Amino acid sequence: MADLSIEIKDLKQLLAELIQSQKETDAKFKETDQKIKQAFDLFEGQWGKLMESLVEGDLIRILQERGIQVRDTSTRRKGSYHGEQYEFDIIAHNGNEIVVVEVKTTLRVKHVKQHIKRLQKIKTWLPEYKNYNIYGAIAFLRSEEESDTFAEKQQLFVIRATGDSAAIMNASDFKARIF
Repeated sequence: MADLSIEIKDLKQLLAELIQSQKETDAKFKETDQKIKQAFDLFEGQWGKLMESLVEGDLIRILQERGIQVRDTSTRRKGSYHGEQYEFDIIAHNGNEIVVVEVKTTLRVKHVKQHIKRLQKIKTWLPEYKNYNIYGAIAFLRSEEESDTFAEKQQLFVIRATGDSAAIMNASDFKARIF
């Protein structure tokens, strides 16, 4: 009997050590998960900036080819209006028109709808543009759900980043919606 109680005591000690070891492993997994998330967020943010730079590099030229004589661009315009947050990836300017571009690596219909909602509020959020003609554009590397077709039906410029440049995909006689 004495031997059996020693074995139970040893088992309890082993179980306690195993539980402690599992807690330490769980803590290391949580730390690793956090580091992976931080790295992913950094990558995603940098990738987004790369996509925006790719589109912005050709934006003035391709809009001028479509008759919108923009002269310069602003990127990542952020703000808050009565507690409502907004951000615009790229805004191309001239004296009385702007083109507001939402840039996505993978474009989906929900992104187009969200952009239109922001465009409908832009004159409130950015009152300096209240007397401007405001055009919307969606730029992307890849589209899903026929979102590029959906965007064109919503009268947005559709811009495809092609790897070394960007190009407007709408037909040459396309008429963009003014917001």
